[in-house]
Amino acid sequence: MDKRRLKKVESLIRDELGSLIVSQAVNDPRIDPLVSITAVEVAPDLALAKVFVSYYGKREKGDEITEALNHAAGFLQKELVQRVKLRITPRLAFFYDESIERGFRITETLKKIGPQS
Repeated sequence: MDKRRLKKVESLIRDELGSLIVSQAVNDPRIDPLVSITAVEVAPDLALAKVFVSYYGKREKGDEITEALNHAAGFLQKELVQRVKLRITPRLAFFYDESIERGFRITETLKKIGPQS
């Protein structure tokens, strides 16, 4: 699959999964609707989609949400099949993305240091 088409598929999956999470389609109290999907990486053969999620809060809560999403991956994939018209719908694997949290910590550290003269 060419890169442009792959990027479209990634964007489509990211948008649809975001809608499913916000609408609380998954009946699991561990999944906070404030979870953000930061990126989706789909394999060229569409066999696997790595979904990176972020949550502003305690790291433990982010890990718990990721675990719950992986537990619900089959349900979410079934919902994607109904919403997205693809010949092959990739298997979903969720990973916690620390980049936003790490960026926030760096910004806070820079604020503490203050401007250099």
